[in-house]
Amino acid sequence: MEDEIKKACEVMQAGGIILYPTDTIWGIGCDATNEEAVKKVYALKQRADHKAMLVLTDSFVKVERYVNDMPEIAWDLAEVADRPLTIIYSGARNLAPSLLGEDGSVGIRVTQETFSRRLCERFRKPIVSTSANISGQPSPALFKEISEEIKAGVDYIVNYRRDDTQKAKPSGIIKLGPGGEVKVIRE
Repeated sequence: MEDEIKKACEVMQAGGIILYPTDTIWGIGCDATNEEAVKKVYALKQRADHKAMLVLTDSFVKVERYVNDMPEIAWDLAEVADRPLTIIYSGARNLAPSLLGEDGSVGIRVTQETFSRRLCERFRKPIVSTSANISGQPSPALFKEISEEIKAGVDYIVNYRRDDTQKAKPSGIIKLGPGGEVKVIRE
């Protein structure tokens, strides 16, 4: 696993994009602070660049580097979550501008899965995590369901967990608003 993490980090440091397993489904990833790399992901997915993509990190302490204000309720929600949880924060910063929502928000998930967590730790920056599919097509739950077009369009495909047959589910999504407002986007 460590060799896979090292190679994936080298590719992302050079501005490339990877195909990798996450705590939910297989994702297309890149350095979330590199605007050119993020544009490559949008192009590969054939996705409109006004549709925000989420990022992964390995700790809530790191989340604070990328948002202006991290409400206390975010910590509480993370403690009680029984599955992966993406939280949308307002006031994003230090990230590629095209990742952000029209309102300046960003979705961030703190991953607990072994590979993606180690990848984030070693990379030391947030990593884009968007489903490994062309926009509008079904999100593949397993590696074998990923289209050849996506596989051919990335710079590196992680070998770890390619043979998994257990289907993962997408994360829950919650948007935090002003004054501690909580809006459930996806359960």
